[in-house]
Amino acid sequence: MYDLTDKVALITGGNGGIGAATARTLLDRGARVVIADIDPATPGRAGDLHPTSALGCVADVRDPSTLEAAVTRAVDHFGRLDVVIANAGLLAKAATLRNTPTADIEGTLAVNVTGVANTVTAALPQVIAQQGQVVLISSVFAFLNGMGTIPYAMSKAAVEQLGRGLRVEIAAHGVSVLTAYFSLVQTDMIARGVDEDPVVMELLGALPKVMLKRITPTQAAASIADGLERRSARVIRPSLWGPVSSLRGLLGPTLDTRFSRDRHILDILARLDARPTPAPTPAVTSAAPSRRKKS
Repeated sequence: MYDLTDKVALITGGNGGIGAATARTLLDRGARVVIADIDPATPGRAGDLHPTSALGCVADVRDPSTLEAAVTRAVDHFGRLDVVIANAGLLAKAATLRNTPTADIEGTLAVNVTGVANTVTAALPQVIAQQGQVVLISSVFAFLNGMGTIPYAMSKAAVEQLGRGLRVEIAAHGVSVLTAYFSLVQTDMIARGVDEDPVVMELLGALPKVMLKRITPTQAAASIADGLERRSARVIRPSLWGPVSSLRGLLGPTLDTRFSRDRHILDILARLDARPTPAPTPAVTSAAPSRRKKS
């Protein structure tokens, strides 16, 4: 067991959604937290979480220097850094690939892939020094067909590979890597980027209903904290996605074939493809506005 008491965790994109819920959960378990977020109000929001055990730093995961500064502030303020949680992410408006603005592809990968690598790189020397842990937020879209949101699915598959490779590379240093896979988490990102888009809702409705079960940010945060305490390699919520992940080599091609022959799904995708090309999604990395993540 990994005792979270007095451990210091840096969380990117921690002003809302999964990030904020994780900060509250870790504080409840005795840890101290550093919120790194692009929102200028971050220091004040962190102070609202806890007057002494929470610190807020303005940082952009696309800019390594701001993350390095956040790590330095964490160590100067708390004396150590044990855990880094690369939570900040971006979900662009649903579209087929040929209808997706190039800026959305580049922005998604800049935040969800390069930004995650930047976060880990900045924190890793301190985490190694404390034999701590790295947490990466992937998604069931790492192994589920990404139709309608290909850039996001690509980015989450990349995060999974980062977690697998990093876990082996730093094992000799006594550092653990936890990769979290979530399905639909009831955040602002889902409410505005999914629930308010009738075509996306119809596309999701074509999937087996068991796959549409949602969890709350608090439930996601609890699974991350539990995973940290157990030094787990991965957590998957809802748990029904565990067998899907384990059997992906068989289920993936089978479901892809089924989807590619489903007239209803193809009709929905045709309507998605026929929509006007959406305006590029702003590359923001905190959790409040419409298409920001988390999960």
